[in-house]
Amino acid sequence: MSQDRRRTALVVGVAAAGLFVGVIAGFFAAHRMMSDMSRMQSSGDMKGHEMEGMSMKEPDMKGMPMEGAKPMKGMESMSDMSDAPSGAVAVPAVARQMIGIRSATVVHATLEEEIRTVGTVGYDERGFTQVTLKISGWVRKVFADSIGRPVRKGEPLFTIYSPDLLATQDEYLLAVRTQAQLAASPLADAKENAAALVVSARERLRLWDVTDAQIAALERRGKAEPVLTVYAPSSGIVMKREALPGKYVEPGTTLYEIADLSTVWIYADIYESEVAATKIGQPATVTFAAYPGEAFHGKVAYVYPTLNTEARTVRVRLELSNPKLKLKPGMYGNVILQTNAVTTLVVPKEAVIETGLRQLVFMDRGQGRYEPISVKLGRRSQDSVEVMEGLKEGDRVVTSANFLLDAESKLASAVSMQSMMGRIGMADWQMRGAHEGKMAMGEGGVSAPPGLSASPRGERAGEMDSMQGMEDMQGMSGMK
Repeated sequence: MSQDRRRTALVVGVAAAGLFVGVIAGFFAAHRMMSDMSRMQSSGDMKGHEMEGMSMKEPDMKGMPMEGAKPMKGMESMSDMSDAPSGAVAVPAVARQMIGIRSATVVHATLEEEIRTVGTVGYDERGFTQVTLKISGWVRKVFADSIGRPVRKGEPLFTIYSPDLLATQDEYLLAVRTQAQLAASPLADAKENAAALVVSARERLRLWDVTDAQIAALERRGKAEPVLTVYAPSSGIVMKREALPGKYVEPGTTLYEIADLSTVWIYADIYESEVAATKIGQPATVTFAAYPGEAFHGKVAYVYPTLNTEARTVRVRLELSNPKLKLKPGMYGNVILQTNAVTTLVVPKEAVIETGLRQLVFMDRGQGRYEPISVKLGRRSQDSVEVMEGLKEGDRVVTSANFLLDAESKLASAVSMQSMMGRIGMADWQMRGAHEGKMAMGEGGVSAPPGLSASPRGERAGEMDSMQGMEDMQGMSGMK
């Protein structure tokens, strides 16, 4: 039973949709048919109209006096048609209600442009540190033994045994003892040399990242420590670990990478057309699929000076606070950049029709008359578009069913152009017939119908003129 009900509902829905589309198509077909019939009737009236007192001046007729000609009714209608707006459409009230035409007023409003893109979370490079050694040796014990482990500044990471470091400690202790023995010596040079040796040995230990606290402990202990403890230079998360117990390391070997994730960077790409609207310090909002309904706020920290030539984009760096470490490096987020708000003339985004070469809106002239207007657009927001040229405040534009109006406008323009070209051809034939009749009356002295003459000489002249007229008509083949 449920399947039968669904099938019945589907059939009824399809039938209703077909009926609606058929009613709309029937309206436009009837409207176009009535327009064609009215144009055909006006063309028939033009054919039956008699032209009185018309003559035209031909370039080949030298010295012939020409009388003033009265304009034809067909030509008058053509001049009136040229004054009418091209592509204008008239829609009855019933049809307007059926197809759902709605209009809105052009107003001055505050336009806030939004730039939407996607971004990737990265660590703050200013809080990124590497732990390397300046001496060779063997790793003994490892305290920070996993990637992702948080560490604090001054926390022990590992211990290392280094023969070079052990020898330098012995040299320092020897320099300290020598300085103490020569403290009561009357020789000033000996005292200065002993003090210089102490300073030199201490500076060498410091350059090898031995802390002052470790040097002080070495002096108190009076004995070299074979194993040196290495401490974390900053707080953060261990992103890389190469320190393993028993591993031999050389100077320059990176054993740890630590990143401070209390502040993160987000890298986003914007199109080159949006670069001018992006400024350092602008507010930004980022949302993540991992935290639905929660927005993270930051600001634009840097706009990179290079362009990606393949994607035609420019990279932008955002800075966000991350106190609870919710944002992880590598996460994707939706970025919204808020540009500076301006007050300008705007129309709803739905009112604009993009044709590729230009932008159009349909202006509501009232009483069901709509006219296409070419406009120049500027900045865009989520709902509105800035209008720079083509409209003024108070104008009304169509915001719904404007694509149907555009299709009807194109059809009306095509039919109007075809009818105008037909009228031009008919007027040319009538003027040439009147000219031939005038020639026949001048040659034979007897009035004759257009194209005929009262004497053989006039007949031949009429034939020659007709042939000349036919040759001239070859250039009008493109106006059929």
